[in-house]
Amino acid sequence: MLRLLCIKLPQEVRHRASPLSRGNLFSTSSRKPNSGLSNSKDPRALTVSFLQNSCGLSVESAISASKKLNIGNAENPNSVLDLLRTHGLTQTHIRNLISSRPILLLADLGSTLKPNIELFESLGFSGPSLSKMLSKEPRMLESDAYTTVKFFREHGFSDEQISTLTTKRPTLYTFNAQKIFKPKLEFLKSLGLSDSEIAKLLSAEPYILERSLENHLIPCVQELRQILDTNENVLKAMKACYWLIEYDVEKVLRPNISMLMKHGVPRAMVLKIFLIQPKALLLRSHRFSEVVSEVMKLGFDPNNILFVLAIRSMAVMSKTLWEQKLEAYRSFGLTKDEIYSAFKRQPMCMISSEMKIKKLLGFFVSKLKMTPSMISKNPNLLLLSLEKRIIPRCSVLQLLMLKGLIGENTSIVNMFRMSEQKFVDKVVSKYQNEVPDIIRAHQGKIEFEGFLFDLKM
Repeated sequence: MLRLLCIKLPQEVRHRASPLSRGNLFSTSSRKPNSGLSNSKDPRALTVSFLQNSCGLSVESAISASKKLNIGNAENPNSVLDLLRTHGLTQTHIRNLISSRPILLLADLGSTLKPNIELFESLGFSGPSLSKMLSKEPRMLESDAYTTVKFFREHGFSDEQISTLTTKRPTLYTFNAQKIFKPKLEFLKSLGLSDSEIAKLLSAEPYILERSLENHLIPCVQELRQILDTNENVLKAMKACYWLIEYDVEKVLRPNISMLMKHGVPRAMVLKIFLIQPKALLLRSHRFSEVVSEVMKLGFDPNNILFVLAIRSMAVMSKTLWEQKLEAYRSFGLTKDEIYSAFKRQPMCMISSEMKIKKLLGFFVSKLKMTPSMISKNPNLLLLSLEKRIIPRCSVLQLLMLKGLIGENTSIVNMFRMSEQKFVDKVVSKYQNEVPDIIRAHQGKIEFEGFLFDLKM
């Protein structure tokens, strides 16, 4: 086919070297291009010539694209290319865009392309971000973008949320918002979600808008209601995991819930897993079975909330990441038994990032002289913020120690565990008159250098 097409093309088109090799492509500068058309009167040849010379397409791509449009006059196509360059698209971006959507060259410049690009720029898209978005869905340039944006604004979406929607799912601009999106927003509102909650949910998971209302969303919520008993619980689960209603509840959730029940997990505990971390129940059945078996093997009681937290912790990370965190603990001297002892006391100690685990352990070991055994017995400390709680409180205790106001019998663990208000009332406010710098220490403005003597755990 390619050979037959080339035979029909004029000699100058058939034998012309690729524009890329001859350096004839236009740069991203504002230099106005020539018409890009050859002298041939053959419409097909004229189109191929323009696509090669002005858009940078290869001969093969230009021939393929020419089947979708006919350029008789280069005025509009050149204006389209000028517009794209003006708004920061490089020649590479333009080549890729026209290759995927050649008909854009004939689009209405004044009433469609220009207003749409300006609208997208008002949402924060320009240059690279604009071209990246258009590469995902070039049809959005020809859409009624203004009506789509207006629809979301009228339903409580901020421009930032609309920008997020646009980034994640530019195909939304190809839908009729009133016909496709409005019934879904009304359905979500009927469940008890406010406009702001719906905007937050959909900007996080815009794929929901493309799901069928009758065939997916409604059946999904009905299934959730059967599992969770009340609309209130359904809402809690949806807020805890926005993309819950994207899943096939019957095929994914039902088998995992049945598996828990077979292991003797009471229904009340299953509901807690659902409400605390529904994402854990959305794992593939094989992986979920591994997690449940491992938690049972470690000796967690299915009737205890720690069982729920252990499921949550193990389910939200891959085996590789789990091993990396175990290695982080081992690198500071904790044995396998000490690590799992800490995990059994506080399963959430494995949720922290590997970096946070290393930073906390490094401070505990080097600055506070804690032993691996001490850390294993107090895993709740690993849930605290080093910068916002631990170091400022150490600075406070350091000042009080220097003034002789606290002794070795002060429990550092208790000091760390206190709520912020309680620590202020019992420590900062209590000694404020005697030690004025205690305020600055509590604000993190006095460096912690170490304690004069070890405090008890």
